[in-house]
Amino acid sequence: MTDAARFFAADLGASGGRTAIVHLENGRITLEETHRFGNGPLERDGGLYWDVEDLLGQIVVGLREAARRADRLDGIGIDTWGVDYALLDKQGELVELPRHYRDPRTTGIMERAFQRVPKAEIYRRTGIQFMALNTIYQLLAEVESGSDLLNRADRLLFMPDYLRYRLTGEASSEETIASTSQLYDPAAGQWAGELMDRLGIPSRIMPRVNPPGTVIGPLVESIAAEAGLKQATSVIASAGHDTAAAVAAVPATYGDSGSPTNWAYISSGTWSLVGLELDRPLRTDATLADDFTNEVGVCGKVRFLRNVAGLWLVQECQRNWAEQGQDVSFADLTDMAAGVEPFRSLIDPDDPVFGPPGDMPERIGEWCADTGQPQPVSVGQVVRCILESLALRYRGVIRRLEHHAGRPIEVIHMVGGGIRNKLLNQFTADACGRPVVAGPVEATTIGNATVQAMAAGHVRSLSELRTIVARSFPLARYEPQDTDAWICAEERMRTLLAAG
Repeated sequence: MTDAARFFAADLGASGGRTAIVHLENGRITLEETHRFGNGPLERDGGLYWDVEDLLGQIVVGLREAARRADRLDGIGIDTWGVDYALLDKQGELVELPRHYRDPRTTGIMERAFQRVPKAEIYRRTGIQFMALNTIYQLLAEVESGSDLLNRADRLLFMPDYLRYRLTGEASSEETIASTSQLYDPAAGQWAGELMDRLGIPSRIMPRVNPPGTVIGPLVESIAAEAGLKQATSVIASAGHDTAAAVAAVPATYGDSGSPTNWAYISSGTWSLVGLELDRPLRTDATLADDFTNEVGVCGKVRFLRNVAGLWLVQECQRNWAEQGQDVSFADLTDMAAGVEPFRSLIDPDDPVFGPPGDMPERIGEWCADTGQPQPVSVGQVVRCILESLALRYRGVIRRLEHHAGRPIEVIHMVGGGIRNKLLNQFTADACGRPVVAGPVEATTIGNATVQAMAAGHVRSLSELRTIVARSFPLARYEPQDTDAWICAEERMRTLLAAG
């Protein structure tokens, strides 16, 4: 790394966002948070939407605080969750508010898509895991609705692309976020136009795609003035997808050969992304059968992963309990879970019944009753059921990753806000039978900023980036314990699923 620099990173998740100044100096990284805010869907006329004007305003608040603290910024970058998008008309204005990926309009849509294009062909072209929330199915739902939104649209921009457009006036996409759509061919590096044509999705609306780490242009004067930034600041298309940013910041260790140890990652948060970093996509009948995805990463890498349910289940339970007057912190929930009987009840956290918002504790109880298990009664029992079930799911995915990649996994790196749940970290080590290295918590923000630093010439390579991260942040190591109990729990889960 060269001389000192500071970058502004806006990291927007599905339940909250934060902005920070990330300082790079003397081979180390430090973070200075400038703003934190909540995020969630707007409910209108039976649909779920994103309040993008509020999100833009929150970014400006963070920029204003950054300008107060720093005399200059060397770059500005934005990352968000995947798949969701904004539609712009020819005047560059929103056609409507962007839809939320949990909007009910995609119910049953995948089966109708496969009537137009076979499932295997969609996978061969895109390599992406099949989830009804993917952009491809959101757009097909729009086509089938008979609305004129797509006819009125001139450009589609994914969430970080749209917010970056508002900061620069330049409408383009970035490859890591584009690849989440199931409309992009990661091997060819272009949109799957023929696939879109067969689904009736107008390919004319798809934007130009830039690689991660592309300098887009200066911050527009009006926002610079509103934020109080006195020097021109470049806006950079960093790793726009939050998981791509987080994986870039995995503190993998490198030996004398410059090659990393055999590691997998779990980006732990609202969702759990469990995967490997590869040099090329894996798009075989076997990876299709296991529903693995191939998303674009940083420096030409492919994020070969499985999207698994995450702490969304706990978050939704917590929301339900708060509505009933039982407002309990995440730390208290974890403590309660640690004190109850292990493996009393288990669920399949990826069952579609747990996807939409709603009464999650009741759904968990019903799932357990339907499978002949005792229903969780106490708060601690519900949370332990979720955490043990997630760890078992990780165990299965890790084993299939080894199979498809043809190499052993020696260590699991867990990053993201979910690693604050130390009980889940230990359960993951126990269930997977491998050491877990947890940290950093703010991997997404760090990856966002350090990809900017690569674009600006302050970091030379991905391996240097990761070495700097490992040097800069404390990491917690969890050794596996009592793995036999988890083998028994897995057998029990297999029996439950077979019976269902």
